[in-house]
Order: sequence, then C-alpha cells, then structure tokens
Amino acid sequence: MNDSPSPRTTEAARPQDFAHVRDWVFDLDNTLYPRHTNLFQQIDERITAFVSNLLSLEAGEAKTLQKKFYRDYGTTLRGLMSEHQVDPDAFLEFVHDIDYSWVKADAALGEEIKALPGRKFIFTNGDRGHAERTARQLGILDHFDDIFDIVAAGLVPKPAAATYDKFMGLHRIDAAHAAMFEDLARNLEVPKRLGMRTVLIVPANLETTFGEIWEQEGRDGDHIDFITDDLAAFLRSVRD
Repeated sequence: MNDSPSPRTTEAARPQDFAHVRDWVFDLDNTLYPRHTNLFQQIDERITAFVSNLLSLEAGEAKTLQKKFYRDYGTTLRGLMSEHQVDPDAFLEFVHDIDYSWVKADAALGEEIKALPGRKFIFTNGDRGHAERTARQLGILDHFDDIFDIVAAGLVPKPAAATYDKFMGLHRIDAAHAAMFEDLARNLEVPKRLGMRTVLIVPANLETTFGEIWEQEGRDGDHIDFITDDLAAFLRSVRD
C-alpha cells in the first residue's frame, strides 16, 4: 500500500512521488480531455433519449432515472441491464453516435503521455470505439498500449472491485508500480486500496462546471494522493 501524504496540487507534485511507476492508467471522459469540452454532454443527452424512448418517459423523468442508475450502478447501462434487460450493444451504439469534432487535438498532453516511462492504458466505462475515436481526435491514441473498456470488463463498470482485478490481471499490472488518473473520486478508492498512486482530475472552475453534485463526494478523502486541473502540466511536473 502507498504511504502518501494528504492530497497535493499540481504545483506540489514531485518526480520522486512517481519514480516507482511503470504502468500509467487513465480514465477517458473528462480526464484525458477537459470537462468544458462537453463531449460527454452529447453522450449524456443520448442516454436520456435512450431511456426516454425505452420506457416512454418524459425527458425530465428519463434524466432523473438515468442519474439514479448512474449513481447506484456505476453506469446507466448497468442499471438498465439489471432492471430492464436492455441489450448493451444497442445502447452503446446509440449513445456513442456523437460529433467528435468537439474534441480538440492536445499536442502538449500527447508529448507528456508519450514521454512517460513504461506502459500506458485507457481504462474506461465507455466502449473501445468511443475511446479510440476520442483519443484519435486528441492526437494521443498511438501513445497507449491498450484500452480496457466496458465490454472487456464484462459490462461491470468501475468502481466495482472485480473490474479492477480483471484489468490488472489481463495486463499483469503490479499495483505497487502503477498510477491511476480519474475525474471521479469514488473510482479511485479501489486503486488506492490496491496500492496505486492516485490522481484526481478536476475542472478549473469546479463549483460551476462539475455536473452532478454527488460527483464531488470523496475528493478530500485519504484515497486521493494528488489533485490537479491540468493533466499535461501535472505529468510534466512528475518527470522534471
């Protein structure tokens, strides 16, 4: 297990804190691109439409149910599968039919990810196609060794402990030599418990852009080693 201090900001990150890391694990949405990009807003709207059409609900009712499933099950899809026997392929195809031009290439982030020592992975509750399209649009896809998506996870999303075990077993990852980057604090609880270095990605204007209020829960917890609102700058600071 890591013996880490209280959460620190980008400015306080030090190379020695990550000198042991050989596997770098990144969430996708609102982590590898900033939340203000609003790419996930398109997905969110498509999910609402899917729930509305499936259950013949008004948009407001569909949104409320969608967010309840998201919080209770980790993803809306998992909730729909558990309570309404939804076909996951149909859901994933529908909700990821979006405009990826909203994502702008990030050369600075690409250079920092490329320069990291060891392997790099995307670990997402979305599907591989969505991850590939997003990372390609960012200009960073070629810097990753693999993508572990919701299908590879057996449709069991983070933060389920079994999903982290499956990911780590597949890629033979030693948690004591790994770091994970996430925008949801609750998704870092298991990685921290396993021994990973944990980094929470937050938007610069957290109070006004964070989305669901509950998504802020746990950001001051002991399972968060570092907090940053600039991923590229953070990665640069731990290599300097």
